[in-house]
Amino acid sequence: MQTPLNTFKQALKARQTLIGLWFGLSDGYAAELVAGAGFDWLLLDGEHAPNDVPKMLAQLQGVASSRALFGTGPHPVARVPVGDTALIKQYLDIGAQTLLVPMVDTAEQAAQLVQATRYPQNDGQGGIRGMGASLARASQWNRFPNYITEANAQVCLLVQAETTTAIRNLDAIANTDGVDGVFFGPADLSASMGHVGNPGHPEVQAVIEDGIKRVLAAGKAPGILMGDEKLARRYIELGAVFVAVGVDTALLVKATSDLAAKYKTAPSRSAGEAGKSAPTGSVYG
Repeated sequence: MQTPLNTFKQALKARQTLIGLWFGLSDGYAAELVAGAGFDWLLLDGEHAPNDVPKMLAQLQGVASSRALFGTGPHPVARVPVGDTALIKQYLDIGAQTLLVPMVDTAEQAAQLVQATRYPQNDGQGGIRGMGASLARASQWNRFPNYITEANAQVCLLVQAETTTAIRNLDAIANTDGVDGVFFGPADLSASMGHVGNPGHPEVQAVIEDGIKRVLAAGKAPGILMGDEKLARRYIELGAVFVAVGVDTALLVKATSDLAAKYKTAPSRSAGEAGKSAPTGSVYG
């Protein structure tokens, strides 16, 4: 059995536009539900959502279950809370092929992350990932017999440029061997630029647009999260390859708030009047 190909990584190289959703509900059951929506990728957030390694495992399993059921589905991108070598090893071992690492400010940081995501190889090439494949879901507990020599090619590393320091070093970061894409974090970047809470500020937008062009020039994939449809489409036009267009918690907050408001603010009727016009059946069909 061959180690599964990372089709997301292949699509990034081909510069296919991939539309994603940010997932912060930190639950495997909810991940399986959302995985059937039709997105190309799903960001499982270990930085700002209340996740740990077992919860992340459950979400990876939930996405895999949906993919197995429908024969297609989103690629899970796991965001570690910090670029820690030991944590990266755990995320990879539980089956994440694609990682997103926040707050990468220098090419040196990027190179260290590349090393953390790769196994050592007999030719002296490779990295420092611990050799524990027999305990790893990623290797199907060594049912993929060549996993330790095939895994490096399937790992996809995405780094986040979220500060003015990262923007100054962007060309070097993007040109780091082993980095597959650079993700722009508009909220943190705007704060770093002195425009807290205003990622739409013209200065911030100019930096993002220029950043997308610079990452493309390095032959890598630019990505971003943007819930504003006009801006999201603008980034896609500029060449952004992996674009998250919403956040699960924000969607849930809006939908539930709108539903409650619809009935809380509606004119009240007497019980008798309500009974005369009550529909048959139920919301569950």
